[in-house]
Amino acid sequence: MRELMIQCRALEKHFGDFAALRSLDLAVPRGAVYGLVGPNGAGKTTVIRHLAGVYRPEKGEVSVCGEAVFENPAVKARIAFIPDEVFFHASDSISDMARFYASLCPRFSFERYETLRGAFRLDDTRPMRRLSRGMQKQAAFWLALSQCPEVLILDEPVDGLDPVMRRAVWGLILADVAERGTTVLVSSHNLRELEDVCDHVGIMNNGKMLLERTLTELQDNIVKIQLAYADGGDVPEGLEILHESAMGRLRTLILRGKSDELQQKLAATQPLFLDVLPLSLEEIFIYELGGAGHALSDMVL
Repeated sequence: MRELMIQCRALEKHFGDFAALRSLDLAVPRGAVYGLVGPNGAGKTTVIRHLAGVYRPEKGEVSVCGEAVFENPAVKARIAFIPDEVFFHASDSISDMARFYASLCPRFSFERYETLRGAFRLDDTRPMRRLSRGMQKQAAFWLALSQCPEVLILDEPVDGLDPVMRRAVWGLILADVAERGTTVLVSSHNLRELEDVCDHVGIMNNGKMLLERTLTELQDNIVKIQLAYADGGDVPEGLEILHESAMGRLRTLILRGKSDELQQKLAATQPLFLDVLPLSLEEIFIYELGGAGHALSDMVL
């Protein structure tokens, strides 16, 4: 089993009477790209602020690199965090912020900073307040990657970037994963994008972790099948059907289970037509939440 770089155990957090996190467990192996997903209000940002050392654990444990994060400068020096909203000193330029980061982070590399200059192509003498939102987000990545972090924590990281820069930023992050063994935890609503970069996924809802899987395991455990029967034919009993729809004789089933086993069971009922279709991470997310009490009719595929 791979070493865990990020871990939460029975983590709880309340804001007044509201339970933002309820006995949440989370585990991210070293070198993984972990996508933390869930509907609005699920508690994703609250988890991330614990991992970044902003919040003290109310109950439970939060560790990064095997140590507690809160008020632990040695651990925080190994983490780079990019929040949804980028913060900066109003009058400072990117180069000013680089010197500020270097004073706080012993891993900051000006050599890496110069190497990355060509990737972002920003004027690092220009005040940050005069940069567009997308340019400020680029600057945040430039500074974060220059820290050479062991752990990179991202909250809606590429929101505001154009498609070309989004691809370039993900390319830089994945290169660090491959070459440096960087561990990445990313929260995003762009599930199609996460599907391209993540190898582990955690799905949250109402402050709890519904499930954690590798992306392969997640995709292998839910199957989308279309089939049609002659009059009188029907699917066998005992299948765990997450969702079902029909158009004339053609029925579409979302089933929990292994693809080969489900195909064998359904083929034995002698349908006129049977086909297995790929499921996207977005569809898996929606159907898993459907099982958690959400109305699928209220969600958009």
